[in-house]
Parts: sequence; C-alpha cells; structure tokens
Amino acid sequence: MANSKYEYVKSFEVHDEIMHPNLIVIRIDGRNFSRFSEVHEFEKPNDEKVLNLMNACGSLVLDEFPDIVFAYGFSHEYSFIFRKDTKFYQRRASKIHSLIGSFFTSVYVTKWKEFFPFKELRFPPSFKSRVISCPTLEVLQTYISWRQRDCHSENQYNTCFSMLTKSGKSEKDAKEILEGTHKQEKNEILFQQFDINYKKLPDVFRQGSCALKTEVEDIVKYKSDGTPVKRLRKEIIIVHTENVAARSFWNGQPLLLKELGPFEGDISKINPEYIKSFQFENTLMPSTWIVIRIDGCHFHRFSEVHEFEKPNDEPALNLMNSSAVAVMEEFNDIVFSYGVSDEYSFVLKKDSSFYERRASEIVSAIVSFFSSVYVMKWKVYFPQKELKYQPYFDGRAVCYPSCHILQDYLAWRQVDCHINNQYNTCFWMLVKSGKSKSEAQNHLKGTRAKEKNELLTQCFAIDYNMLPAIFRQGSSVFWDKEEKIVINENEEVVGKSRKNLVVEHCNIIGNSFWKAHPTILGEEC
Repeated sequence: MANSKYEYVKSFEVHDEIMHPNLIVIRIDGRNFSRFSEVHEFEKPNDEKVLNLMNACGSLVLDEFPDIVFAYGFSHEYSFIFRKDTKFYQRRASKIHSLIGSFFTSVYVTKWKEFFPFKELRFPPSFKSRVISCPTLEVLQTYISWRQRDCHSENQYNTCFSMLTKSGKSEKDAKEILEGTHKQEKNEILFQQFDINYKKLPDVFRQGSCALKTEVEDIVKYKSDGTPVKRLRKEIIIVHTENVAARSFWNGQPLLLKELGPFEGDISKINPEYIKSFQFENTLMPSTWIVIRIDGCHFHRFSEVHEFEKPNDEPALNLMNSSAVAVMEEFNDIVFSYGVSDEYSFVLKKDSSFYERRASEIVSAIVSFFSSVYVMKWKVYFPQKELKYQPYFDGRAVCYPSCHILQDYLAWRQVDCHINNQYNTCFWMLVKSGKSKSEAQNHLKGTRAKEKNELLTQCFAIDYNMLPAIFRQGSSVFWDKEEKIVINENEEVVGKSRKNLVVEHCNIIGNSFWKAHPTILGEEC
C-alpha cells in the first residue's frame, strides 16, 4: 500500500526492548480497587471469591501465553514470569505489559458472573501493569520473596484492622492501635482479643497463590494388545506454599528448573528499594503531547470467529467508539481520540502530569480500562452474539513536541484509514463476487486509488465517496461546545457549565477541522 507524506511521524516512536539475558516479570495491580471493593461489597479483610477470581485470571494468562511459566498473586495483584529465552513480541516492554494487563482485565470481566452470579458488575475494573527486568535469578528470587512478604504483612495488618473495626473501634482508633506494632504483637491482638490463631487462617489469605505448569500423562489410545499409549500434557495448577521463593519449593518444580534454572540458596534479607530499581520505566518527556495508541491483538481471527461483517461491521466500530468515549470520561487529561477498525489513539494534553508521566502506568491504565469497557458493552452492540473468547489490546506511548507534528500523526492515521478501507472494500467485493482471496489480492496488486474507485463503480455500482463516513474517515471523539450556566428569575441555577463529548466522522487532515475546534488542543495550536 502507498506511503503518505505523514509517515515521518513513526520516527518519534521509542524502542523499549528488554535486553537478554534479563528475565522478564510483568506485575499487574488493581487500579482504584479500594473503591471497587467497597462498591461491590467485598468481604473484609479477604473475600475468597475475589481471590479465586484473580487466580482463575492468572491461570488463563498462563494458558494463553506459553512463554509465561510461573505466576504469583495476592489481593488484587499478580506477577507473571517469562521463560529466560523468551522472544515474546521481540521483548518490547510496552507491548508485553499492556497486552498481559488487557487480557487479564478481559478475563476478569468475562469471569465475573461465574464467581458472583448474583452481583452486578457496576463499573469497569481495570489494572495497571509494569515490567520488572531481573538481571539474575537471585534478583528474581528476591522479587518473589518481597511480594510474598508483602502478602504476609498486608494480610496480617488488614485482618487486625478489620477485626478491631468490627468490634466497635473507629478506623482512626484501629490505626492508632496498630501503629508501630510488630508481627508478634499483631498475632497477640488477634489471639487474645478475638481468639484467632493467625496461622490457622486459610493459606490463600496468608501465603498468596502460585500458578504454575506441571506435566501430566494422558492416555491417548490403546494398542491392539491393550497397552496404553501415553502423552505428556501441560496442566496449570494453583498451589499455596509458606515460602514461594524457597530453594526447596522452586527446585522441586521440573518446568521451572528447565525454563528458568535453580535457586542456589535462600533469601534472608530484602531491600524493597533495591528491587524497585529493576523496574523497567520510561518517564515521558515533559511539555510534549502524549499519544497512547492501542491496537487489537489478533483481531483478524477475532473478527472471523465472531463473524463481523466485511469489509466493515458498524456495530463493532460503534463498540470501539463507545469504549473510547468511556475512556475519555474516565481520564480527564485526554483531550482528543481518533479510531479506525481495531485501533484507537488517545491524545493527552501537553502539560499533563497524569501518573507523573510514567509511560507504563499511563499506557496500562488506558488499555486495561478500554478492554474492560469493550467486554462489558459487548451485549449492548451484539445482543444475539456470544463473546466466544476474550479480546485484548496492546498499547504504546509516543511523544510529539509540537501541535503541527501531532496533527500530522492524526492525519497519518486517517490516511491509513482511507487507504485500508478502500482496499478492503474492493477486496471483499471481489471475494463476495466469487473470487478466491488470493485471486482478489492479485487483482488489486499495484492498483491506485483511482483504479480502485473505478473497479467499485464499474463492477459493483458502488460510489466509494458515498459510503458511510465512519468507514472512510474513522471516528473522532472530543469535547465540544461548552454549555453556560443558566439562572432563572428566582436566581436558581437550572443549568450548569459543561462540555459535550461527541463522536464525529469528519476530515481531520489539514487545518480546517482544528480551526473550527480551537479549544481541543488550545490557543497555541
């Protein structure tokens, strides 16, 4: 397909490869989960159904991505460890952590009813994700030990706090009682005041959960003499152990030894700040426009399985647009978004300090929230279609230093929309007319825009320029005209000042659109 004059904007993308031999860990954490747990009335200090839902999500992540060999989770976080020689998505950090977070989110939403059949999911759950790049197995071992120690300490504190407040203490009093207390003192509070032996509480609360792969034998058939023919199959199991980073536990797992290697000793001391220093982070350049671009992963297959109309499925596009609207309502720093097919670009204002401009947090929060809304709203746009498996997206952050370059980026995406849609319209009309896919490709090879338009007009009586604008121009979502405050004769406020979020299918190439909407990017543009 032809290149456009806007292709140069790709040069602003930053490559974030995690170099060999560093081991890759993806850690996801629930975003605003204190509020999420309150709204959904989770049991305090632990809700076993919630933990089982998290473990189901962790297991499905291992099942979906063969390069992940081990995971550890507690509360609303999970860490996923890749085999040491992985080449998953060329080891690009943003690609890996965003799609793992997106898939985990999609599973969480689709599995919700399985664990909470009588509880409505009131708003979209979402997760932030990050990469920890471990240069040695010892660093990985220390990281795992650190996360489990956090599980132990947080659960012990939360158990004490919950019991104190349930007994009538105010939250302030409970905090004061627990301030500065050590592990043994908390155990004594639980035993003496509430007759609770902390060590007898369920393992899943105290120890967290490990998701790992084991090999089991399946009998696939029997020989003529009755001898069984067996085959090894990988199975994902959830286990709980007192010390997940112990050499005795780790070295007892054959697949971990094979894919990562043995632990040489046990960890005695942990310095969290030392471990945090291995977090793979990219702080985005200040005073630049941030664009978060998300793309559907394997959406060709997803669209085929779910029988999307070709070349365009309007309900699918409207679902994408609805998800983008929800993202803009959730994140105030986003001033404009543009989408086509299974991708969306979100523009954050130039002076944004969202998540202190940390790329991993911004990208993952937006991608995860988008995924969550997409799954939750599926039935709105496809009431007669079952969601057969979880969709997921990856994301990246790119900084653009000027309004001109930002507008060229958006123009590039719309030019791609034009080119791709025109080609796909011709391709699918040829296929529907009886040609094979390879014949359609050969027929269109080397053709220009004018020739494609003539093909549609002469062979199929289609005027390309009369096709719906949503197909040809994509979708722009932005805050439009501001409504002013209206006061009635009794000096009562009957209308408040607010902007309207609109979805339009218009030409954003050139200056006309931006001059007509000067408030989107601000006066300097």
